[in-house]
Amino acid sequence: MSTASGITMASMSKYAILGCGSVGHAVAEELVDEGKDVLILDRDEGRVEALRDQDLNAQVGDIADDEMSETLSDRDVVLILSSDVEANAAAVRNIRADGGEQFIVARADDPVSADDLSEVGADVVINPSTVIADSAMRALETGELEYKASQLAEVIEDTDQRMAILIHRSPDPDSIASAAALRTIAQSLDVEADIIYEGEIGHQENRAFVNLLGIDLVSRDEIDLDDYDTFALVDTAKGGDPTVERVDLIIDHYEHDHAHDATFEDIRPNVSATSTILTKYIQELELSLQQEVATALLYGIRAETLDFKRDTTPADLTAAAYLYPFADHDTLEQVESPSMSPETLDVLAEAIRNREVKGSHLVSNAGFIRDRDALSQAAQHLLNLEGITTTAVFAIADDTIYLAARSKDIRMNIGKVLDDAFGEIGDTAGHSTDASVEIPLGIFTGIETSEDNRDTLLALTEEAVRSKLFEGMGVDSESSNGN
Repeated sequence: MSTASGITMASMSKYAILGCGSVGHAVAEELVDEGKDVLILDRDEGRVEALRDQDLNAQVGDIADDEMSETLSDRDVVLILSSDVEANAAAVRNIRADGGEQFIVARADDPVSADDLSEVGADVVINPSTVIADSAMRALETGELEYKASQLAEVIEDTDQRMAILIHRSPDPDSIASAAALRTIAQSLDVEADIIYEGEIGHQENRAFVNLLGIDLVSRDEIDLDDYDTFALVDTAKGGDPTVERVDLIIDHYEHDHAHDATFEDIRPNVSATSTILTKYIQELELSLQQEVATALLYGIRAETLDFKRDTTPADLTAAAYLYPFADHDTLEQVESPSMSPETLDVLAEAIRNREVKGSHLVSNAGFIRDRDALSQAAQHLLNLEGITTTAVFAIADDTIYLAARSKDIRMNIGKVLDDAFGEIGDTAGHSTDASVEIPLGIFTGIETSEDNRDTLLALTEEAVRSKLFEGMGVDSESSNGN
């Protein structure tokens, strides 16, 4: 039905139910309880009499009779719910043949009969077995979440000293937000917890995210793991698991390469953000959500799904809808529009100057850098160039080649491209639209870094990386649109 029909339906008050078996009876009782005017038609005289004994407005009639549509002329909604699908189809045809414009809901028993009912004029077709299956799945999901929330709480409550929440190296918003939510759960159970990260919070948006929301993070270099007796890995699979002797719980939306003997695991590849999983636990545990944590979780989901444009699932959307009223949207706007540092601007400028384009694929060398996180921003900005669907920007920092890639080409999995090209010599991470590589410089070139050989290193790196990237992307190495 159109939007106009939906609006009309909201004001409707007169209903008819044709065929009052167990399904029709249950619907009739619900509608009457809501104060609706309900007329029931059924050909079974005994059933009609029983319905009248319950003070229901019921009449005897054959729903397939072509004169029955006259009885329904003052009804706004007609629910045709008998178990006789052929009679249901006849009822729909008769109503439409008489020019009836009622909103019709009809019962089918399989996909074929559902198509038939739609073709003859039913606005909505329902299949009871499908409805029951959907209801059973929802009940199962609810029960499973309740059970897992109880398990999670038990693991956290076993903490005697302090809980360590470890996130992946140079963490992104999804990792940070998920960890903040898990810390909220721990605090609700009177357990103190620290969010521990390795590397740096380098990307401008990530720094703004942490600073504006006041999320306390602790560098692994500043703590002693012996001070903790419960260890959680949260959203670590994509960026590589931190090295710890023991893991008590794991929450992630990616499968882990290495098995962990954890007491509690919740790994859901069927959602797009770990923030979604933690939001479900917050809801299940009925915790009061601080504005900062709600804002972090909402941004974590939005960042991981590229504002709901990448691999978004119904669970991500319902989690975001739950968080939306609690979030600080002014802060979100500030996080999404951080100022660009001078070095990031320099890296972007260098990447633009050195770009090589083949087809819709762009590869560029940003030279020697200090802030490797600037590469991901450069790759993202270059993706906005006209006609470009895939970008890869690489550079040298210390003794390592760093590469960041982005793609909006649905035919390409850029994570797999990088893994195929560099997986045997470097550490790759990421997924279909966002990926990165770290390659030890000595392994790649056979030359140690020094001031005297910088130009040689850069030339060797550029030639080898460009050729491997274009080959992995399936681009003819001879074809080029120029620099």
